[in-house]
Amino acid sequence: MAYAIVEDSGVQFKMQPGDKFEIDLRPLPENAAAITFDKVLLISNDSGVKIGQPLVEGATVTAKILGEVKNEKVYVERFTRRKGFHRRVGHRQRYLAVQIEAING
Repeated sequence: MAYAIVEDSGVQFKMQPGDKFEIDLRPLPENAAAITFDKVLLISNDSGVKIGQPLVEGATVTAKILGEVKNEKVYVERFTRRKGFHRRVGHRQRYLAVQIEAING
C-alpha cells in the first residue's frame, strides 16, 4: 500500500489514498474542491521508498475537501476563592475535513 508522510501546519501526517483527516482551517478560494500538499517528507510505494532531504522534489498529495467541522467544546473556568468571582468561557476549534485522493511523485 502506498503512503506518504506530509507536513502541514507543523504537524506530520501519514497519508494513504482514501484516508480522512482533519487539518487546520485555512482560507480557501470559493468553490475549491481540492487541496494540494507539497511538503512531502517521504513516499513509499511498490517501487521503493523515497526520503526527502528535507522534502521529496516534485512530490504532491491531492485531497478532496469534505467541508468544515467543529471539535467538541472545551470549557475554561476561572474563579477567585472566597470573593464570589466565577467566569466560564467556552472554545470550539474548527477544522477542515479532507479525504486523500492521490499521491503523486
